[in-house]
Amino acid sequence: MIRIRLRRIGSTHQPHYRVVVADKEAPRDGRFVEIVGQYNPKTMPGTINFDEERVYHWLNVGAQPSESVAKLFKVVKLDERFDRLKKGEAQDALLAEAKAVYENLVLSPKTAHPAKARKTVTAKKETN
Repeated sequence: MIRIRLRRIGSTHQPHYRVVVADKEAPRDGRFVEIVGQYNPKTMPGTINFDEERVYHWLNVGAQPSESVAKLFKVVKLDERFDRLKKGEAQDALLAEAKAVYENLVLSPKTAHPAKARKTVTAKKETN
């Protein structure tokens, strides 16, 4: 089975992820078929980029996104555009829409850094 999943790169305490198409049995940072995007949670706001044309191709041939990649798809609304592609909408129009989404993408701090958001909330509760 082919999966679309995250592959960690970057140094210690500085995670940066590539979104790759890989065999389900391959190790997390091991062999992969193709790089289809990247995700950097450390930037403010977080950076998400996908090569949507290739993602559409892999989804069409049966690749399944991992849970974390599916969440990233929802953030940039890639899953909605893929559903519209399956219903017959033109791929060029969807790719142009995706380009505009990536240019204007601003993630909230809660979406970009969920661990930091929880720490802030718990710190406020402790001070009261």
